[in-house]
Amino acid sequence: MADSLIHPQAIIEDGAIIGANVKIGPWTYVAANVVIGDDCEISSHVVINGPTKMGKGNRIFQFASIGEDGQDLKYAGEPTELVIGDNNTFREYCTVHRGTIQDQSLTQIGSNNLFMAYTHIAHDCMIGSNCIMANGASIAGHVHVGNHAIIGGMTGVHQFCHIGDHSFVGANSLILKDIPPYVMASGQPAKPFGLNSEGLKRRGFDKNVILHIKRAYKSVYRQGLTVDEALAKIDETNHKMPELTVFTNFIKNSSRGIIR
Repeated sequence: MADSLIHPQAIIEDGAIIGANVKIGPWTYVAANVVIGDDCEISSHVVINGPTKMGKGNRIFQFASIGEDGQDLKYAGEPTELVIGDNNTFREYCTVHRGTIQDQSLTQIGSNNLFMAYTHIAHDCMIGSNCIMANGASIAGHVHVGNHAIIGGMTGVHQFCHIGDHSFVGANSLILKDIPPYVMASGQPAKPFGLNSEGLKRRGFDKNVILHIKRAYKSVYRQGLTVDEALAKIDETNHKMPELTVFTNFIKNSSRGIIR
């Protein structure tokens, strides 16, 4: 706890490991099996349970609950874990639960994510980096979210769904199937609404790559082909582009099926 600013009314259990230059506000509770990296800032009235490991530069706002037991009736107190990367922001009333032994006993969050107020990340979820979950968005257990994904406010994601890299989900949506990378989706249940072209441009995708992704999207969604037929057509013309391989592999590996 050297060089950290911990309010005297915060409760830090013996065994907790607190990095350098960490700020912890009053009436915050940190359990014994919690590791907090350097330069984190934790407001008042936060609960951090564990086992939880948190990287550097994370910000947690008041009344958030991080690393609590999952809301799974099968959970019987087994040792499970939450692992958080660097520079994430958890806004007010955000809730994040640890994993269960029904999966990998792990909930994992990457780096540079923004979780707005009242967002919920359930047990066994895997979230990449540079994602945004807007106010009130909730993802159920075992959901996987790729990198640079945006989930609109008040959206609900069914358990075991996968949301691909650079995808965009509109507000108030209901996700019951997988959303491939680069796809925009909205509705109840969510349907595809085109390619996230603007997001790809902002993230520096080459124009030629975006063109080929658009053609692949049309093969899947605009030409009346079955999924297998569309994948075969894309494989014939993908020119070994890694970005297209991400798209096709996601669809091939989908266990719930993709939105169509």
